[in-house]
Amino acid sequence: MVKSRGQLPGQYTSRKLDKIDRNILKKLQVDGRISNVKLAEMVHLSPTPCLERVKRLEKEGFIKGYVAILDPRMLDAALVSFIEVSLGRTTTRALDNFRRVIMEMDEVQECHMVAGGFDYLIKVRTSDMEHYRRFLGEKLSSIEDISATHTYVVMEEIKASSAVKVSEH
Repeated sequence: MVKSRGQLPGQYTSRKLDKIDRNILKKLQVDGRISNVKLAEMVHLSPTPCLERVKRLEKEGFIKGYVAILDPRMLDAALVSFIEVSLGRTTTRALDNFRRVIMEMDEVQECHMVAGGFDYLIKVRTSDMEHYRRFLGEKLSSIEDISATHTYVVMEEIKASSAVKVSEH
């Protein structure tokens, strides 16, 4: 999907990616630090056209950025919890306030507004249960309009990936 001029945020028009573009995206998801020469070789292009395609995919927004994937256990952030958050009211002010405050919390890795029996699902990383309790008691509970939370502590991480499936069509 490519964002076109004159469209509202979140609206995209469909542009078909060819096989080479899809292959480039797949390879970069596995190794974002791959050299252009190696990438070009893997997708059967010469380096210049390969680099041009990567730059175009970046410009069009298919590639949002490049990151290092860190080991949370090595950085004292091994405890993962998912928290369902319900707000007492869902006024624009309450939603904006929640969004603004949650963006400042380092422990929050992900936050999603959801449809269903609660308003937000957040993924939190803390060092241990004591750290989690401090986060819940001192940070999360300080947000106005939260009426209830339910926590699910991860016992074992089965699969964690940042990869997005690259469609074949």
